Amino acid sequence: MRKYAVEFIGTFFLVTTIVCAVNTSGALAPIGIGAVLMTMVYAGGHISGAHYNPAVSVAAFVRGRLPAAELGPYIGAQLAGAAAAGLIAGQFLVETSVNDAYSGKALGVALVAEFLFTFALGWVVLNVATSKDHDGNGFYGLAIGFTVMAGAFAVGGLSGGAFNPAVGLGISVGGMSAWANIWIYFLAPIAGGAAAGFAFKALNPDDE
Repeated sequence: MRKYAVEFIGTFFLVTTIVCAVNTSGALAPIGIGAVLMTMVYAGGHISGAHYNPAVSVAAFVRGRLPAAELGPYIGAQLAGAAAAGLIAGQFLVETSVNDAYSGKALGVALVAEFLFTFALGWVVLNVATSKDHDGNGFYGLAIGFTVMAGAFAVGGLSGGAFNPAVGLGISVGGMSAWANIWIYFLAPIAGGAAAGFAFKALNPDDE
């Protein structure tokens, strides 16, 4: 239960920061987003692994570091934290405006962007936080936070820069994204996370 509580808390503050920063910090929002992810990873990494993202949990499951019995509860805790954050931040902290639903070329761009940068996030998490070659390192939180920050700067204007189904839910609840977009934030990140897990296993066959 302790692990799931940590996943709820970490995801809650990640999504709260996203909703507030995007609406108050403009072009500097990715810095705050990357920073809060980094701090929450350091805060909860020793307890739950600090996934805060169903796509990362899928990557860890495929890689063999998350038991099948824990995958559902992890994702449930993350989605619950994101929904609570979206409700509180979107209704009580900031005024939000809803992005239009993606269609046409923009839809394809959003899918590719979300897949690629979720793959990058999963790849970084698995390499810095689960590899025996980096066991006990102190830089894993920085690497993970900076990956999300880089992705948000790079493609945030193209796809919303969620890289996380829980964030997709949170920004929908919080009134920042049309509900018609939510399938993008589930499909592409989950596929990207799974691909990262398979890539890690293929390239590190002895790292079990």
